[in-house]
Amino acid sequence: MKHLHGDRKRRIGPGLAALLASLSGSGMVQADQAMIDDALAAATPGLAEGARVVDWEGTVLKEGTNGYTCLPTPPTLDGTAPMCLDEAWMHWAMAWQHKQPITVDTLGIAYMLAGDEGASLVDPYAEGPTDDNAWVEEGPHLMLIAPAALLEGYSTDPYNGGPYLMWRGTDYQHLMIPVGPRD
Repeated sequence: MKHLHGDRKRRIGPGLAALLASLSGSGMVQADQAMIDDALAAATPGLAEGARVVDWEGTVLKEGTNGYTCLPTPPTLDGTAPMCLDEAWMHWAMAWQHKQPITVDTLGIAYMLAGDEGASLVDPYAEGPTDDNAWVEEGPHLMLIAPAALLEGYSTDPYNGGPYLMWRGTDYQHLMIPVGPRD
């Protein structure tokens, strides 16, 4: 009997360890899936299907094949602001994140079809609304970056009923193109 008990203990030990390991990892898998779902909410279904998803630390959560990278809502925000960026926008985002200069010399397209919780129209680093930073919360929209000369002449008024320029005169200026109602 002792031999059976000891033998049984050896067989249950590794099985139990594997079960516990898989259960402890399931929370991580669920968290990753929640970030993937959030990130892909920024894109059209066809775009989302082939997009790569990374978290804000650069960890790849889903491989992709179409040249777009989707990011979940930044962990510093309480609301929703996922985005899907093409290669030009990824270079732009790295420059913006590290407060480095960038000269945009090509067209870039980004999707934010889940909208966002707001941003200043004039200050690329504003963290909330103030009396002088022209804060706007945008519904579903696209964003375009392009050489500065191509963006001249666009309004900076987010209430003009069409596209508007955000962060005019900075290296990070881009055209906002609303495609749905603001909440």
